[in-house]
Amino acid sequence: MTRAQGVEKQEMRATKGSKKWLQKLINEKPHLLDMKIKKELSLPKDERIHWLSPLKEDGYLEYGDQYFVDKLGIKLKRFPLKDFWPRGGPQWDALGKSQRGNLFLVEAKSHVDELISTTRATGSSASKIRKSLQDTKAFLNATAEIDWSQRFYQYANRLAHLYFLRHLNKQSAYLVFIYFINDLEMKGPRTVDEWKGAIDLLLSYLGIRRHKLQKFIGDVFIDLRNLE
Repeated sequence: MTRAQGVEKQEMRATKGSKKWLQKLINEKPHLLDMKIKKELSLPKDERIHWLSPLKEDGYLEYGDQYFVDKLGIKLKRFPLKDFWPRGGPQWDALGKSQRGNLFLVEAKSHVDELISTTRATGSSASKIRKSLQDTKAFLNATAEIDWSQRFYQYANRLAHLYFLRHLNKQSAYLVFIYFINDLEMKGPRTVDEWKGAIDLLLSYLGIRRHKLQKFIGDVFIDLRNLE
């Protein structure tokens, strides 16, 4: 795998974990994902999502930094990304855009340990990240006085980017978390309830059970038995 300037390429199709199953879902059964997203986010039945990544014909590329903005085909005239987040930001597992102009940013997980992460940024990059996370917390009226750059940092930074797109730039963006069920190889959850228990813990820790961006976030559960 090589990574440079916000673009990550799989040199071959992923062989395990959430990357493997998301590649299969996007490239082979996108209708299954679309159906679940539209139901979860209460979108019109005729909403058509065009998936932009990770596509087989595109080498399973994943996009981050300004590359993800360009891939979505949007212009951020109100608040540029470089003023909100340093380089080396979120690398989106999947990106999509509908015929109505709705944007879909996807993060996928197949086991609970993937929820845990901490920023490695230092210096001015760390300061910019903490400032943007703090702004997001204030906007959402988060109740927990904890550092969002620790423990569940990945979830927090994805949420911050939804705030960046939705609130600061008035883009019609949605954040979709895909949780795969029955990834036995990765010792992942076997039921929706197992995932929901872990998610509830995460949200309690961040202090954001109910917030202003809630209706623009969807939790989608995909049983791997439907992908085999």
